[in-house]
Amino acid sequence: MDFRVQRYAVGKLATNCYFLVNNDTKEVVVIDPGYNGDYLSEQIDTNGYKLQAILITHGHFDHIMAVNYLKEKYCCKVYIHEEEDIILDDAVRTFHVERVVPDIHLKDGQVINLAGFDIKVINTPGHSIGSVCYYIEDIKVLFSGDTLFYGSVGRTDFPTGSTAQMLDSLNNILMKLPDDVEVYPGHGQSTSIGTERMENPYIR
Repeated sequence: MDFRVQRYAVGKLATNCYFLVNNDTKEVVVIDPGYNGDYLSEQIDTNGYKLQAILITHGHFDHIMAVNYLKEKYCCKVYIHEEEDIILDDAVRTFHVERVVPDIHLKDGQVINLAGFDIKVINTPGHSIGSVCYYIEDIKVLFSGDTLFYGSVGRTDFPTGSTAQMLDSLNNILMKLPDDVEVYPGHGQSTSIGTERMENPYIR
């Protein structure tokens, strides 16, 4: 498949929003539209993309602020892990953001087909209880949210966070993936499983 991954660092926290694009069909899946819905919409329209779905890696406010804008404009469905509604509720209470109501609740290990991609849901608790990574085995791409960064990992001091779960998710789940899987994190530059296996201090 001819595909591309486009990254847009949006908002004050430079949260990575990704477009997973099927170049053959111009269909696109948007992962973690955190801010700047009008700008992201402009990129969709300018490129002639057809938005198929919005995937959320976890419910923290900086990953969801543009979800409702895009959902309403393009009439697409929003996907999130089944245990992450509690974090969406916390975002409303703590940061007074507009409530995001997911259309589809995902389970660990579930495979969904969107825009021609078979996307596997990998629950990686630690940053939050329902944090997930989205893995496309055919193209060796992983969207890791705030679980795995280049040379680091996500914080575990937020509600439902757990250092023990984070280390388990990293070492016993993600490190089972092949070295040549490209990793696109929620903040910062991309990396690979092989690089993190060798250089990340949190990997045993």
